[in-house]
Amino acid sequence: MALTKNERRLRIKNRIRKVVSGTEARPRLAVYRSNKEIYAQIVDDVTGNTISAASSRDKDISSAKATKSEVAKLVGKALAEKALKAGVETIAFDRGGYLYHGRVKQLAEGAREAGLKF
Repeated sequence: MALTKNERRLRIKNRIRKVVSGTEARPRLAVYRSNKEIYAQIVDDVTGNTISAASSRDKDISSAKATKSEVAKLVGKALAEKALKAGVETIAFDRGGYLYHGRVKQLAEGAREAGLKF
């Protein structure tokens, strides 16, 4: 039987997570994308702590009238600003099984523009 889209994404996600892991020196930027929203957080997998997080549901971002791709870029910038305040400069990007295209790519570019190094 063929896999559903979500089952396929979860397989890819597990394959990525075998390689990408966040440490204190280089935490992981994890992305989750739903049909309407996009969420991102910077995680230290060693201690299991979330260092910073941002989503399209944040008040300052949700009030912006923009396309989903433009909102994803705003989320990336907001997350990068929070991470830089927390002392994080370099990260490992975990696309969560999604293709590096569209909203996921915009989020990454927004984070890079705001000063995070991948």
